[in-house]
Amino acid sequence: MDLLPENQTGRTAVITGANSGLGRATAAALAAKGMRIVLAVRNPRSGREVADQLPGDAEVRRLDLADLASVRAFAADFTEPIDLLINNAGIMIPPLSRTADGFESQFGTNHLGHFALTNLLLRQIRGRVVTVSSNGHRVGSIDFSDLNWERRPYRATAAYGQSKLANLLFAAELQRRLTEAGSPVLATAAHPGVAATNLLKVETPVLSSIAKFGTRVFAQTSEQGARPTLYAALADIPGNSYAGPRGFLQNRGAPKLVGRSAKARDLETARRLWTVSEELTGVRFPLTVSA
Repeated sequence: MDLLPENQTGRTAVITGANSGLGRATAAALAAKGMRIVLAVRNPRSGREVADQLPGDAEVRRLDLADLASVRAFAADFTEPIDLLINNAGIMIPPLSRTADGFESQFGTNHLGHFALTNLLLRQIRGRVVTVSSNGHRVGSIDFSDLNWERRPYRATAAYGQSKLANLLFAAELQRRLTEAGSPVLATAAHPGVAATNLLKVETPVLSSIAKFGTRVFAQTSEQGARPTLYAALADIPGNSYAGPRGFLQNRGAPKLVGRSAKARDLETARRLWTVSEELTGVRFPLTVSA
């Protein structure tokens, strides 16, 4: 990561899910550059264990992305300027469950929670919003007739793909709106490739064995998987950039700007998803269009 600016002293990063995996690795790397870190986590106790190991200024604040009341409380209590908001937290292919507000858990946590958080904090953000997606977005589709899997048979992998596709569409529409409002804030996105994090834990014994074998053979460490996020956060790149590993099938390797699926480039779908997300969360884009 020697291409990135070294001195980040005096800047603040808010990182969701920073108590483990990619979030923890991202927090450690930014703290090492002198940045103040705010770990936005569901479990403050585990967050404090991580914060105690970080150099410099780090603090923990509770945030449950699966509960919009928690998102609103976090945003209401956060009054300081933010240089980086890193929408990192997520869940991957769990059994069917629902958030406190009744959303399918992956769509509600991975997309709607971050959608609400970003818009509630946006007036305080002065640098970038980085949203962590996945290569899994390529198998996703946005089913506006049943976003929350209430009428069709639940398929965890398809639901995960929908949530990760939503992450990229969100980043694209956020950048369009920021540009239209004349804001200097950038919206970027990243994916880690295949990284050995707790997201790779699988419920069934057979799939768990397969996942463990694949992790040993193919996966990067969390520190390596965090490199695209750091690149999206600090490199000199334009808004709506998407960073990922440069290796085979974008599974591993040093970060670079990468492509995304045709569905992730559909600006009309991005606008429609934004409108629906506003309706579902009750949170709207707070900036006005510049004259």
